Amino acid sequence: MRYILSVLGMIGGFVLLFFLAWLFCRLFIWQAYDPLYRFLKAMENTMLFWGGALILLGMFLLTYRSLSKPLDYLDEVIAAAEQLAHPDETPIRLSPAMASVQDELNMVREGALRSAIRAKEEEQRKNDLIVYLAHDLKTPLTSVIGYLTLLRDEPQLSPEMRAKYTGIAWEKAQRLETLINEFFEITRFSLSQITLQEEYVNLTRMLEQITFEFQPALAEKDLSWDLSLAPDVVGLCDPDKLERVFDNLLRNAINYSYHGTAIQVSLEKTSESIVVTVKNSGQTIPPEKLARIFEQFFRLDASRSSSSGGAGLGLAIAKEIVELHGGTIRAESAEDSVSFTVTLPAVSMPDSGGDGVSFQ
Repeated sequence: MRYILSVLGMIGGFVLLFFLAWLFCRLFIWQAYDPLYRFLKAMENTMLFWGGALILLGMFLLTYRSLSKPLDYLDEVIAAAEQLAHPDETPIRLSPAMASVQDELNMVREGALRSAIRAKEEEQRKNDLIVYLAHDLKTPLTSVIGYLTLLRDEPQLSPEMRAKYTGIAWEKAQRLETLINEFFEITRFSLSQITLQEEYVNLTRMLEQITFEFQPALAEKDLSWDLSLAPDVVGLCDPDKLERVFDNLLRNAINYSYHGTAIQVSLEKTSESIVVTVKNSGQTIPPEKLARIFEQFFRLDASRSSSSGGAGLGLAIAKEIVELHGGTIRAESAEDSVSFTVTLPAVSMPDSGGDGVSFQ
């Protein structure tokens, strides 16, 4: 359309110019022997020829410009695409007429840079984790071999010492099993996609059962539960996956609680949401670490030497599971307390007299 309007405008301009020139020439009295008069008369007699030639020349120039300009833009876009293939901090520059395209390409470039940085950081954290876990694998394995060798080579050991060494070897073997399971956890998390098999579940009973199963762990650190669970709260969820979320949050609370304190677990339901909160008394998490606590392979214990430390996947997987349920999870920490809040969408129970609501 722009090309057609340009051609029509050019033709109209030529006609207007000729008409104005004709009116201008009529203002003068010309003599037959005047050379300028003869030139103008010749131009008048060949007006169709020269006019057609000018129009054709103008159309040629307009056509060339109409074709070359988009090709120039295309060359710029191709060069920008090559820059996007290897993005750097240099912004993409295009012609002013392509300012909107330039902005879009720069947004893609910045997104690619952020993704590359995240991928590099994630890969570095994963590599660091593997190095630390490999070191941790060697430590309990060396202990197990050492104590078993001692039991084999010292038959005169007293029953008490034999029982002690056997117990230590068993504890180290358990730690070794935990670390090996973490390697499998990394593989599953990296290669598989979590899917849900939802059903109606009594979340109150679920939390009661999970907290009861942690009683031995509580006794070891002189901890206690402070439960505030609304009765018979039912949600639509994948019970195995959601149990894993709560198990991880409660285990973290136990591992990082001060001795002799109470862990608060609450369950509330409104017309729109179900809220589960786990709060414990423990060392305040700095804001910079709190912002990364749900990242893959991130661990608060930078030394990776804590016997309670995991692969740094528990909270990342918990976040993915909660979000797959359409919910949110957040962490807060201040004044020697840490709390995790899981918010899930509330659902209406089917009118089935309670059948189908279960938790094993």
